[in-house]
Amino acid sequence: MTCDRLVCANCAGPVSEGRCAVCRAHRERLHRASPLAGLSPTALIGLLLTLVAVALVAQRFATL
Repeated sequence: MTCDRLVCANCAGPVSEGRCAVCRAHRERLHRASPLAGLSPTALIGLLLTLVAVALVAQRFATL
């Protein structure tokens, strides 16, 4: 999740601008939430396809 479209309940400003302490705290928490949060959807799909390919190769070698 990104903070681009979130609106702060404290100051009614965009969280991405960090106008108040509450905005800055939530923005920081969102950025620390997940290491994969910063990846683009294309990168996530590539990672998923790579994992599937590795699983198929591992399954193929397990049956030999």
